Amino acid sequence: MSTDDLKREAARAALRHVEDGMRLGLGTGSTAEHFVDLLAERVRGGLKVTCVSSSERTQAQAERLGISLTTLDAMPELDLYVDGADEIGPGLSLIKGGGGALLREKIVASAARRMIVIADESKLVPVLGAFPLPIEVVPFGLEATRIAIVRLAGRLGLSGLMLVRGATNGHVFVTDGGHRILDCHFSHIDNPAELAAGLTAIPGVVEHGLFLGLASAACVAGPGGVRVIDRA
Repeated sequence: MSTDDLKREAARAALRHVEDGMRLGLGTGSTAEHFVDLLAERVRGGLKVTCVSSSERTQAQAERLGISLTTLDAMPELDLYVDGADEIGPGLSLIKGGGGALLREKIVASAARRMIVIADESKLVPVLGAFPLPIEVVPFGLEATRIAIVRLAGRLGLSGLMLVRGATNGHVFVTDGGHRILDCHFSHIDNPAELAAGLTAIPGVVEHGLFLGLASAACVAGPGGVRVIDRA
């Protein structure tokens, strides 16, 4: 099976947790797109759900497929949020934000009673950090914010390139909220909770891609099938 096939199987496994009448949060990214496609098939078959999207990209896909959508202001409490991840570490700690929607993804995830992560098994890692950690920052004072992150990283024994996404090719990435993203190549994050707390305390940091204590379970697909990992 291809990686894309595995992503779809993971999404199909998560769909088994969706029940009629649920309030759903829809994630962003290539794996989440499979979930939205499969959900739309169930909706055409009569499933009744109301959804909130975590990005404009997902909203456009869901609207195109006829999925009922509302806003998080209109429906501030959700039953389930399904999304992919860039890395899945011990205790279902996650790095997310490769698609640039980490702020809205975290808001939606925090509004949900349960979060199920869907991924192929290549996303499972013993320690977070090989995937660059996205940090969403405001454009004003971006360099001052970057320096503060560098200093925090140094205190925690972390180092590596911190690049404004898209700056090297002249097409700086702008999030749905109008912010920028710093991709931090730490390679090895031994204490994600300490880093997360430090980042949250820095003025100019809007949000970071460390999703800790949010995922309830993960549907992880490999050549041998899909296994469900529950948070200990």
